[in-house]
Amino acid sequence: MPLFINRDQIFAHQVHLLEHKLRSKEERILELETENAILHLRLAECLGKLRRDHEEETKALNHHQHQRNAQKLTRVALGKLLSEVQAVKQDLSELFAVYLSFSTELEEQSKQLLEKVEQVSGSLNGHSGHEIQTLKAGVAALEHSLEEERERCRAERQRRKELHNALVELRGNIRVHCRVRPVLPFDHVQCFAAGSRPASSEEVVSAVSDDTVMVNCMKAGIPVQNKMFEFERVHGPEDSQDAVFEEVKPLLTSLLDGYNVCIMAYGQTGSGKTHTMMGSQLLEEHSGTQQETQQGIIPKAAAELFWLISEKPAGSYTVEVSVMEVYNNEVFDLLARDEQGNAVDQRRDVMTTSSGASQVTALTYEPVHNASEVMQIISSVLKLRAHCPTLVHTDSSRSHLIVTLTISSKSPNALALARRLQSAKKDMQRSTQKEWWSPRCRRANPANRRSSDDHLSASTATSPCRSPSHSPCPSPRTSISQALFRTKLQLVDLAGSECVGMSGVSGAALWEVSCINRSLSALSDVLGALAEQRPHVPYRNSKLTHLLQDAIGGDAKLLVMLCVSPTQRFITESLQSLGFGTRARQVQKELPRRKNTTLKVK
Repeated sequence: MPLFINRDQIFAHQVHLLEHKLRSKEERILELETENAILHLRLAECLGKLRRDHEEETKALNHHQHQRNAQKLTRVALGKLLSEVQAVKQDLSELFAVYLSFSTELEEQSKQLLEKVEQVSGSLNGHSGHEIQTLKAGVAALEHSLEEERERCRAERQRRKELHNALVELRGNIRVHCRVRPVLPFDHVQCFAAGSRPASSEEVVSAVSDDTVMVNCMKAGIPVQNKMFEFERVHGPEDSQDAVFEEVKPLLTSLLDGYNVCIMAYGQTGSGKTHTMMGSQLLEEHSGTQQETQQGIIPKAAAELFWLISEKPAGSYTVEVSVMEVYNNEVFDLLARDEQGNAVDQRRDVMTTSSGASQVTALTYEPVHNASEVMQIISSVLKLRAHCPTLVHTDSSRSHLIVTLTISSKSPNALALARRLQSAKKDMQRSTQKEWWSPRCRRANPANRRSSDDHLSASTATSPCRSPSHSPCPSPRTSISQALFRTKLQLVDLAGSECVGMSGVSGAALWEVSCINRSLSALSDVLGALAEQRPHVPYRNSKLTHLLQDAIGGDAKLLVMLCVSPTQRFITESLQSLGFGTRARQVQKELPRRKNTTLKVK
């Protein structure tokens, strides 16, 4: 039977074979492409290696050429040096010859001079002793006269100083002292970090005498100009804390004579205000004491005050302390405590009493009996004061600190009594009509009565019946010897003025800087208004000026301690501080007199 072959199966089988061959060819093509890619990679590596070898060879050739050029230059330089050495050797040989000739001539001349000296000494032996004695006596007389002139000069300077202080006392001017701090290590560090000019750490502010400050104003393209500022006293960088306090100490005696006294430190951030007022902050961890030589005005003033009180009869004076800060134009009582005795941020208001004096409502007063208690209280609240690091100072105070010591006296001395009588007499002369105490007096009405005392004693406040001596109406029969005299010592450490761009602050710290600068600007405006004797003085433009109204414009003795930096970097702020002090010196206040609140003692 014949085999029948299907044509379709044949074709299908052929197609299958062709597909198999096609797949084989495609796999071969993939293998060849892979080998081709690997070969291309190897070729690229070889080309890269060849290029690197070529570059290295080029560098080696360049380096070799550079070394050859350097060797040529070195040979040329060595040749020049050799020729110069030869020339120097020739010059040295010539100089040596000249030296030999000169030495020979000098030896001969010295021998001749020695012979002449021996001849002259032999001829003068007879009368030289008398001339020498005469010359010695003349020198001694000149030295004695010079010492007398020096002593006379010191006496005249002291007399001039006393007369100037007396003139300041009579005119009622504000006393202004200036202290130039030394250049500190952080001045150079900060100048380098800030990218300032190399001359920014140069000293341009200096104390040329005990009452004059000189500032070298250097600007590019302009000749150097020296500006001079005169104050009551100028302290240089070499003056110690004791020297600064010796000029302040006489004001403390006035406290017991019935005067109010205010000492404030003014200057830019980092100029040494807190160091001048408090010291170097070398507080012991638990005892709260400082090294004696580093104490500032506040601890020294407290010690001096209690030393003066110790010389008075026992129990005749009592002292109370209060501590406030003006932060962001708000007054905070740093001695305020809650029911558990913990410190709290208690805001206080500043008001003006009926007598025209400024008063802080509900202010906390702590009785103290010695200077150590005062410093313990101040040390305990210093950590509550606002601080913030800036580019200018790492521990910059962001608030104005005001420490007030209130001295009460039950037996005032004769000076205070006379001053009180003079004050009462002037007040009566100024009044338009006499008002005698009576039950129908309109100011005796409880509905219209306003307290003029700073803070009344508990016995007076709780008295069920007011006697004529407690009435706000003046009584001609009041015994002044029974009055309780109060004087205040205000010690103010102002926050430093600073440039926003230089301090590098932002956010909340920027608002703090704005409040500080505005309050200091308000203080400057008040002094300007007082210096020009304007009818309106803007005390209420700031809580700081409103709080210090009695010290600035009242009858208190005010001393402003200007603290300035000596370097070129801070010259703008230093000139601003010195201008502030000059403006303060122009203020003429009324003759200082005792004009304080008194409490009647039963």
